[in-house]
Amino acid sequence: MRPRFAVLVSGLCALAAVSLPGVAGAQVASSALTINATPNPILAGEGVLIYGQLNAAPVAGQTIVLYHHIAGVGGGYTAVSRTTTNAFGFYEFTRAEGLVDTNRSWFVREARSGGPQSGVVVEQVAALVSLAASAQTADAGTPVTFTGHVTPDHAGEPVLLQEENATTNVWVTIKAGQLDANSNYSIPYVWPTPGVRNVRVVFGGDARNTAGVSSTVAVTIQQGQVPGFTISSSQPIIGDGQAVTISGVLDKPGTAVPAPGVVVELWARSVGEVQSPSAAAVAHPFRVVEFTTTNANGAYAFLRMPGHNVVYQARTAFAPYEHTIGLFQGVADVLAMGASSPTATVGGTVTFTGLAAPDAAGEAVYLQRLGADGQWHNIAVRLVRANSTYQFVWRFAQAGTDEFRAAIPGDPANVEGASLPVTITVSGLAPVSSLPKAGHRS
Repeated sequence: MRPRFAVLVSGLCALAAVSLPGVAGAQVASSALTINATPNPILAGEGVLIYGQLNAAPVAGQTIVLYHHIAGVGGGYTAVSRTTTNAFGFYEFTRAEGLVDTNRSWFVREARSGGPQSGVVVEQVAALVSLAASAQTADAGTPVTFTGHVTPDHAGEPVLLQEENATTNVWVTIKAGQLDANSNYSIPYVWPTPGVRNVRVVFGGDARNTAGVSSTVAVTIQQGQVPGFTISSSQPIIGDGQAVTISGVLDKPGTAVPAPGVVVELWARSVGEVQSPSAAAVAHPFRVVEFTTTNANGAYAFLRMPGHNVVYQARTAFAPYEHTIGLFQGVADVLAMGASSPTATVGGTVTFTGLAAPDAAGEAVYLQRLGADGQWHNIAVRLVRANSTYQFVWRFAQAGTDEFRAAIPGDPANVEGASLPVTITVSGLAPVSSLPKAGHRS
């Protein structure tokens, strides 16, 4: 498996000494007053903690005013909040969840006449993109419709339906759509050939928001059934270590009459395995893995526990020789994740650790947060370690309850898998002096 990093949200926190339009008496930034923001960048609707220190005496009990400018909106900076410094000159502002849903810039100024003014911190905010498929499985040639919403509103702008190339792990645009008046989209797509498809939707970004990427959806495309010899799965996608029943019905040739007492073999071909080191990855051929005899109703069944994506096919063992379609069976990665603590403070951190199975060393694993739109969104990415473990450190900027999980995108060998959610309750404020000296996303 190859590592796969994706651009989650573009841009980094920027500090600049600039003139500030739209503010009476705008002045050059001074090192006597610092400003930082965390996390940065964020997903639309996330809370942000803005903090810094006054280094020009007197530092205690001084009024600090926060100004902002919203990207894509005319005019200059406006004052939005004020607070006072503590005995050491530290100050903090909490921009509540739901307030920051577009790109914006902040600076602070000490309120007294001639007081220092900070540089500008640019907060970059990624749009939220949700995604749902009309079906988890479909026959080749049958449309599957992908629907979702982009938050905040971007009515009339384009979105891209993308599929992951199974060989190169590169995302390729397969169709474009457009957001309607309510910022919703609906994109139908038809695959002519069978296979497991990993799909996502991308909003490319604009002046108001940086690019947003949906979570991945796996869709299994099957061939149409062979009349008189069917095959199906009790669950099209299972987790690693789970069992599945592959079953069907055989009729007597050219009739709709069940064929009892016929020996049926189950053949299997692993998906994504390489037979030779040639440039083209060639899957292993079908091989017999089990056999049984049809019952009085012509039915057969096999209980299997595959560790990777596999194609099954049932065949009659003796003449007249018949076979079913090739049935794709998806097997999802299984992830476990825990947190160093179920509670945290605003400005504090929690460490998430986990394990992926089957062996996922070198794979990209994503930390996902449940967004304001009720969908899971990528917020950080790491590589799975050699022992199939992973770790994230996350810094909190908003009091309340947050839900997180880990996810590994699908590839030829396995379908995307995700851990169970982990809930963190955030309260209070960590000492400002303990926070990073530069705004960043942990």
